Amino acid sequence: MSILDQLSSTLGGAPGESGGGAMLSGVMDILNNHPGGVSGLAQSFEQNGLGHLMSSWIGTGENLPISVDQVKSVLGNERVAEFAAKAGISPDTASSHLAELLPNVINKLSPEGKLPEGGSDLMSQGMSVLSGLFSKSTQA
Repeated sequence: MSILDQLSSTLGGAPGESGGGAMLSGVMDILNNHPGGVSGLAQSFEQNGLGHLMSSWIGTGENLPISVDQVKSVLGNERVAEFAAKAGISPDTASSHLAELLPNVINKLSPEGKLPEGGSDLMSQGMSVLSGLFSKSTQA
C-alpha cells in the first residue's frame, strides 16, 4: 500500500476530503511548533522511552507503529486537543489519526534517513511532500 493510499485510508477518503487537509496541516503545525522542531520532537520521544519509534520512521527500514497512549505521552493532552480542534474532531479520534499520520509524515520528510531541518524550510518540505501526494491523487 502506498503512502497516498495509507493517508487516504487513514483520513477516510481522498486527501483533502473529510478534513484530511486540516489533519495533515495540523501534523505539520505540530512538527513546526514543537519546541526544537522535529529534533525536539525526537528528543521528546527519547525522554518518554520511545526513541526507537521515531528512529524507525526516520530510518530506511520498516516504520514501527505508535499507540494512542504513546502519542498522548509524547505530545501531551493539550497539543492533541489543539490538533483535534483544528481538524474538527474529538481528542480521542485525533490521537488515533496522529498515531497513523506521524510515522508516515516523518518517514516521507526523512527519505535519506536524516531528520529534516526545522523552521520555514520544514514547512516548505512538508507542504511539498503533501502537495505531491495530493497531485498524484488527482491524476489517478
